Amino acid sequence: MPAGLWRHGGGGALMAWPETPVAAAAPRAWSVAGLLLAVADALAARLGAVTVRGEISGFTRAASGHCYFSLKDSDGQQALLRCAMFRRAAGLLDFRPADGQQVELRGRITVYESRGELQCVVEHLQRLGEGSLYELFLRLKARLAAAGLFDAQRKRPLPAHPRTVGVVTSLGAAALHDVLTAIARRAPQVRVVVYPCLVQGPEAPAQIARAIDQANARQEADVLIVCRGGGSLEDLWAFNDEAVVRAVAGSALPVVCGVGHETDTCLAELAADLRAPTPTAAAELATPLRAEALARLQALATALQRAVGRRLDQQAQRLDRLALQIGRPARLLDQQAARLERLQARQQQALAQALAQRQRRLDDLAQRLRGALRQQVHGQGEQLARLALRLAANDPQQVLSRGYAWLADGQGRPVTRAAGLAVGSTLAAQWADGRADVQVLRVQADAGAPPASAKRPRAARKRAPAGPPSP
Repeated sequence: MPAGLWRHGGGGALMAWPETPVAAAAPRAWSVAGLLLAVADALAARLGAVTVRGEISGFTRAASGHCYFSLKDSDGQQALLRCAMFRRAAGLLDFRPADGQQVELRGRITVYESRGELQCVVEHLQRLGEGSLYELFLRLKARLAAAGLFDAQRKRPLPAHPRTVGVVTSLGAAALHDVLTAIARRAPQVRVVVYPCLVQGPEAPAQIARAIDQANARQEADVLIVCRGGGSLEDLWAFNDEAVVRAVAGSALPVVCGVGHETDTCLAELAADLRAPTPTAAAELATPLRAEALARLQALATALQRAVGRRLDQQAQRLDRLALQIGRPARLLDQQAARLERLQARQQQALAQALAQRQRRLDDLAQRLRGALRQQVHGQGEQLARLALRLAANDPQQVLSRGYAWLADGQGRPVTRAAGLAVGSTLAAQWADGRADVQVLRVQADAGAPPASAKRPRAARKRAPAGPPSP
């Protein structure tokens, strides 16, 4: 070992190797591997196990399970420490490391010989309780509040008398025992369904959200309790996860959230319909007190008995009145007889009025019928007189009596034109007072008369009577 280097001795003491006298040995050159090994050995002997705080940067997880990252100061100092965490130690983590997290690690300082770099082999890694986590909590709270997940208008009242209560928690948690004890004490008639899940660790948020969704899908509970016992901010961090908060806010079942102790507040409680300071308080808020329910039932039973008693008394009085009425049937018969007489009188009066009204209507109709017949007979007489006058005006005898004569040829056909006569022909003449045979001596046509071949008017073309009317 080179002079001046320290090595860790037994019992935790730091032992110094004696310096080699300069004159005792000739100077020699170090190999690279030997020098790095000597430096690593000296660092391990001088520092031993160290504890360092800082911020994770460049975190990666290899397929082998080993984790590699750098640790830098969170106050802005230009200092960087490369770290390696092997699979055995990484498997003991209760959170998922990520860039920007403030952590505290415990490990050994050594030299990575392949690159000649200083590195820390991490044996334990934990998040810092306050600081970056609390800042992340505040940022997430502000973002979810802006989304409306904590609005008071979203809060729903719990059912007054639930039949089944669902509990989302770990089967091994003390919170489950507290909830079951409180429900058994307050409301032993209430059925409890447990939806088990992890309540701490990196896998807890997904399991809590899945349990809430399962409770809503099965629809067997009337109210849901999401709870766990107390712990540090890191222990309760699963109930600050955004997926859990949104599952609580989106639950169709009313949710009571009781996480931690009185002073602990998580985002899931702010999104729930009702926040409880403890799991026991959550059970008490979700279930009615059996003694109070029994007392209320007893008061309702007493009020019902009194109402039934009053109703029975009223009906008994009514039965007494009816019994008195039934006990005097003669009076009832007299009342019914009088009523029948009144109805009969009203019926006779109504019948007489109806008959009188019908008689008046018949008289009116008969009078109207006689007047109509008189008017019709008078009109028919006037029409007959007019027809008689028209018939008399068309009588041929009346025409002959006015000085006219009827001429007919030898065949009895009427002679209406001079153009058709021949000299020497014999005609028969008819007057009102007799008849005579006449002979045509001369035929003279008027100058203005149309020729014999001219077409006669329609009225003249009508066939003339065969002969003059008989005198």
